[in-house]
Formats: sequence, C-alpha cells, structure tokens
Amino acid sequence: MSSPSEARATTRIRPSTLGVIAFIALLHVLGWGVLALFVIPAGIPLGGVGGGLATLGVGFTAYALGVRHAFDADHIAAIDNTTRRLAERGGRATTVGFWFSLGHSTVVVVLCILLTLGITALGSALADDSSALRTWTGVIGPTVSGVFLLVIAAINIAALRGRHGHLSGPVLRLLGPLEKAVDRPSRMYLVGLLFGLGFDTATEIGLLALAGAATLTAVPWWAALTLPILFAAGMSAFDTSQGAVMRRAYAWQPGRLDVGRLYGAGMTWLSVVAAVLIAITQLAGVLVADLGLGGPLRWVASIGIEDLGFVLTGMLLATWAAVLLVTRQQQRAERQ
Repeated sequence: MSSPSEARATTRIRPSTLGVIAFIALLHVLGWGVLALFVIPAGIPLGGVGGGLATLGVGFTAYALGVRHAFDADHIAAIDNTTRRLAERGGRATTVGFWFSLGHSTVVVVLCILLTLGITALGSALADDSSALRTWTGVIGPTVSGVFLLVIAAINIAALRGRHGHLSGPVLRLLGPLEKAVDRPSRMYLVGLLFGLGFDTATEIGLLALAGAATLTAVPWWAALTLPILFAAGMSAFDTSQGAVMRRAYAWQPGRLDVGRLYGAGMTWLSVVAAVLIAITQLAGVLVADLGLGGPLRWVASIGIEDLGFVLTGMLLATWAAVLLVTRQQQRAERQ
C-alpha cells in the first residue's frame, strides 16, 4: 500500500504536463477567438459563402475533422502501444498523445500556409487523386504507420514474454535499437509527422484548404489559418486525453496479485492485437493499390478500419473499468 507522500507524488501534475495543457488551451483560444472576434465580425467569407453562420459552420467542420482524426485506428494503436511501453519502463508517458498529434498537425499547418501563400499547384495536386503528391503520400503514410505499429507491437510482446521468462537475449538485442528510437514522449513528434504524410491526411488537408481557396483573393492569410489551428486544437485535445487515460490505466495496479497479472496481460494483448491488425490492413492496402498484388491481400486490404479506433478505445476503457470494479468489490468484501 502506497504512503500518502507517494500518493501525492503520483497525482501531482508535472510542469511539462501543465505546459501541454496550456498549449492546447492556447490553440483553442487562438482558433475560436480569431474566428469569433475578427473573422465573423469582418464578414470574411471563409467558406466561400457570406454570412457569419456559414463561417462558423466551416470552423466547426475544421474542428470536427481534427476530433474525428484523433480517433483513427492508427492513432489510437500508436499512442496506446507507445504509452504502455513507456509506462512499463517507469517513464513519463502522459504526453505521448500530445507529441504525436503535434507532429501530425505540423503537416496540416505547413501545407495550409503554403496554400495561403498562393502556391496553387499544391492545391491542384491535393485535389487530384492521380497526382504524384497524392500517390506518394498514399504510400509513405500507410507504410510508415504499418511498420511502426508492427515494431512497437513486437517490443510489447517481447516485454510481456520477458516478464514470464520466455524471452531470449538475441531478441532483446534485435529490438533494442528500435526501442531506443522512441524512448521519451517528445520523440513521438517525428512519428506523428511521418504518420501525417498519409493518404487520408492529404484528403483532409485538401478539404480544409479548399474551404477557403474558392475566394482566396478575398480571404486574408490570417483568417484562412484559423482552419488548420482549429483542426490541430481538436486533434491534440483528444489525442492527448487518450494518451493520458491510457497512462493512468497502465500505471494502475490492482490490489490482488492474480487480478493484477490478468489485467496487465489483457490490456497489453488487446493493444498488440489491434496494432498488428491495423498494420497488416494498411500494408496490404499499399501492396494492392500501388503494386497491383491480389489474392488474399485484396481481401485483407478491404477490411474497414475507419471506425476501429472508437471500438478500440471503448474496449480498452471497458477493460480498465471492469477490472477496477472487480477490485473494488474484492476490497469491500475483504473489509467486511
């Protein structure tokens, strides 16, 4: 049983975490503040149609896209598996989701800045499904996502088996360099940046950018940039919350030893299986779409994982809640 000082240490919010919360709050204040106090009163047709209600609707659309993207299956799997690994090592894992979303949002913001600077060729490439940009982003993003998820799943499996005495030295040495590549939350920024080069992200960038591109000459650059800021605000808020909740779930230790072992193994295997499924589906999609391979790969690539992120989040939280309920009931029975 932990002492009061230890309990206070675990609940005390670190300065770095406070900084993350302040940054996310700043994104919300900046995005919604500029939209409500400057863009709408000035009558700027941000969505190509005049009227404050239409402009406000475009802002909500940008924010909703960010929230929806935070629940993509590859986001959930990457954040969850990385959080579990860092929590297992006793590291600071609360801000994994924040750094991932920050890297992901960087791609959106940079491309929107280029569009507001008048680089129309970029907008045309984003709108054209057969363009070289869309082709390469359709390969790079899913490939990076799939490989990362397989690697992080393998590391988690190795750690789980190692605690039970089934892991040999060569396996640890093989996975060691890969594990060190992301040994702190801030290094998830690069992972999120690479994930952001995916095909689906390019589609959302095109939607966000084209929302104001119809009247680009009449829309100031600062007004157009409220869209990617709102997108980043929505995605960072929910990705960060996802990582923080999972950090607490993995750090929590049920009172009874047998329940604790079952809980830890169940949470880990659930995350690993989801990561492997998502990775295989994404890589199969690349092989079918870009290399023309067929057979079983075509069936695997057709598996829909668009809503799997919501399902995975629900399953992880349900597992945590179920074990918490069982533990509380056992503690109450023991006291009685």
